Amino acid sequence: MNPLFEKIAQYVQKHCSADDYTLQVRISDNHETRFAQNAVTQHIAGATTDIDLEVAFGDKTGGCGVNQSDPASLDFLIKTAEDMAKLNKPDPEFMPSVGAQTLPQANNADPATQNLDPAKMVEIVQSAIAKAKAYGATVSGMTEKHWSERFMATKNGFSGSDAATEFGHSMTIKKDSVETKVSYSAKDFGGFSLDRDFAQLLSQAEALREMKDFDPCKIAVILRPGALEELLWFMGWMMNRRQSDEGFTPFTGQLGQPFFGEKFTWKSTLQRPELIASPFNHEGIASQEIAWVENGVLKNMPVNRYWAKKVNTEPLGIFNVYIPGGEATEEEMMQMVPRGLIINRFWYIRTVDAKAGELTGMTRDGVLYFENGNVKHAVNNLRFNEIPHLATRRILALGPTQLSSAAMSAPTMLIDGFNFVDKTSF
Repeated sequence: MNPLFEKIAQYVQKHCSADDYTLQVRISDNHETRFAQNAVTQHIAGATTDIDLEVAFGDKTGGCGVNQSDPASLDFLIKTAEDMAKLNKPDPEFMPSVGAQTLPQANNADPATQNLDPAKMVEIVQSAIAKAKAYGATVSGMTEKHWSERFMATKNGFSGSDAATEFGHSMTIKKDSVETKVSYSAKDFGGFSLDRDFAQLLSQAEALREMKDFDPCKIAVILRPGALEELLWFMGWMMNRRQSDEGFTPFTGQLGQPFFGEKFTWKSTLQRPELIASPFNHEGIASQEIAWVENGVLKNMPVNRYWAKKVNTEPLGIFNVYIPGGEATEEEMMQMVPRGLIINRFWYIRTVDAKAGELTGMTRDGVLYFENGNVKHAVNNLRFNEIPHLATRRILALGPTQLSSAAMSAPTMLIDGFNFVDKTSF
């Protein structure tokens, strides 16, 4: 364990007089090299320390956070949290801090990412700029690396720590009226290839050179992993056990039911080495293998400790996303339907009807129209209104699972009858 964590924990244990407490410490080192219009514009770097303490006298709670670990700062942390608890009203949903847990082994920190220096990050950016200039275009984006280590301890005996890294590189290329983006995000810098990603960027840009007007309609879509990730994260936020039990989501009363399409499975897993998998969550609950949806059946929903106790179930949380895929290629998918759209990404997704699970959002970074098994041309961006769990019932085919971000692996999906309702001008 990091000596700083041990030092802070011992100080709080010695000086905190509350009946109960939960201590959380996070230290991090972040570097972000931003570039725009073929020039480096900014490099942001800095180490941070965040210390949070929540205390309880009976069921009256209070909390405080500081960003320094000297005795004076820790005294302020403890006193402020305790003073707030003493002044506070009783918390009707108070839960004592979690006790000791058996935590899974996790390997979330990659040495190559942690040791990546700013000079190498700038070199990556300069290489991307040189490639864009050779293509006669401008490129913008960010290269970033993050390292963090966190620690949690409670008066009731929990103690756990975890270190994690993440490397990211995003590029948006613009040439004439064409603009499109690719991005890489993973805990492992070694999996990054600028040549590979830039080749994908140019492939997307070339495909978008001929654009035609397209009217909104219900049509088959090939959702690439980046688009699928945006859609499923929003659905995951809705898939909350308490909100569902209280009747606010479409998942009310659906546990154990075939609520999704039979081709759809969604898990959180400790078995995929490419995915970040924190060994415990913010409440101190140990992570475990969880099937949220299995072959269309809703198996579990995220639930915190308070509501889990109230409904006599186990507290669970989403710590990463793994969507098993299939073997279909995009070329094969295009042969399965008369016509359709290939979607790179979505953005600005918002809730339309939480009870129904309906979302709206827009396409971005290029939309391709295909017909009779072949890409014909690019089309304008579109707005959709869609209910994701219903869309999974219309899955026609799945591609191989691939990393879409440090916390998600997902396949390309062919979905029939996706509901587009309007054009967008950006």
